[in-house]
This record gives sequence, structure tokens and C-alpha cells, in this order.
Amino acid sequence: MPSGLNLPEGLLARLGLALLTGEPRSFRTDATRCVSRLQPPLKIYGNENIPQSGPGLVTTNHYTRPGLRAWWLTLAISSAIPAEIYWLITSAWTYPDRLRSATITPLSRWILKRLARIYHFTVMPPMPPNPAETLERAATVRRILRYAQLNERPLIGLAPEGGDFADPGSLAEPPPGVGRFIAHLCELGLGIYPVGIFEANGCLCLRFGAKYTLEATPGLAAARRDHCASQQVMQHIADLIT
Repeated sequence: MPSGLNLPEGLLARLGLALLTGEPRSFRTDATRCVSRLQPPLKIYGNENIPQSGPGLVTTNHYTRPGLRAWWLTLAISSAIPAEIYWLITSAWTYPDRLRSATITPLSRWILKRLARIYHFTVMPPMPPNPAETLERAATVRRILRYAQLNERPLIGLAPEGGDFADPGSLAEPPPGVGRFIAHLCELGLGIYPVGIFEANGCLCLRFGAKYTLEATPGLAAARRDHCASQQVMQHIADLIT
């Protein structure tokens, strides 16, 4: 297990101040500082496939375990790519019990919304989908598509699975609509950069795969097209962690 997985105290203090003031920060700069503390150091494979800039969509598996929270996948990838990434992150941490749902979840909404503001991310309602958040989810998708259209070299990042799982080494099928969303980004000219994140020999590891685009199959119903797109995305990630 890598050491140094706690965020630097000095960074936490400055980040806390930024949350209150709304002062913008560079996520790549903060990520590089955090990752530099890892022992053993972050191990990177497939350096020749690392995107140097956009346009592109960075996709990764949602690798977590006790002691290794989801923010480390964004920190690790952002430290390895020499460009700021427009990450799509959850808008809240959700829990099955009432106590944490009533206390931690509202607090996390406040924190994550402000983190997105200072780092220029965007937030998406958490998984699994809540029917009451359908309009908010649709608005987020439109906002990201608009961002991709209006920026010359957009580099967007997301973990398509959208949540934590009991087995950190396994992959899950993304929720309905994710494949369709990724297909729309590809239609706007964004190639896909797959990244596998895993641990080996006590090291946190990244493996970058070759850039690709989705293969479209004409004549499929909308739900089937969505499923096929998601399968392609997850297969490219699976190839990097097996």
C-alpha cells in the first residue's frame, strides 16, 4: 500500500480558504504536489499515449478501496497529463444509512460544488440515478457538451462507472445514458484516451492506452447503441488493468 495518501496539511489549509473565498486554483498543480508525496512513487505505463492537450476525453476505472479514496484517481491522472482536465465529478457522497445521509451528504454537496467552482470542474448528480434529479442530470450533460463545443482544445475527464464498488479490481457497466453521452462527445471531435488505474507491488499505477474513437453500428435502437458504446469504453479500460 503506498504511503502519503493523506493530503498535505498546508494544501488543505489553502484549499479550505479557497472554498470560502472562491479563489480559483490549478488542479494539476495541486495534484502534482499531492502525488509527489507517494512512496513508492506513482508508476506510469504507456507514456507514449499520454495526451499533451485536447481535444479529448480521458476515461478511467473508478478504482477505490479503504484508505484510497476516489479523489486519488483524479489526482494521479491530472499529475501525469501536462494540461488541465475538466473533470466531471459527483455532486454528493451518498450513503445507505440515515445518519450519514442526513449529515455527511449535505456537507459534501456544499464542498463538492465549491471544489468544482475553484478547479473549473462540473458536478453530476450521484449514482445510482435518482428520478428526482433527472432534470439536473440533463442540464449537466448539456453544460459539458456546450463546453466541448465552445472550447478549442477541451480535455474532459470522467470515470464512466460513476461509483465505488466492493471489489476494487472489478469493473461495472456504466449507468444508462453514459455511452450515449460519450458518443455525443466523440461526434464533437473528441477522441477517447483510456486510462487504467490499479495497484501492484505496493505502488499506485496508471496505464495509458492508445487514443481511439467509438465504432458505430448502424440500425441499433437507442438503448442498444448506448449499451454498445459503454461496452467499448469499458473494454478499452479493462485491457489496461488485466
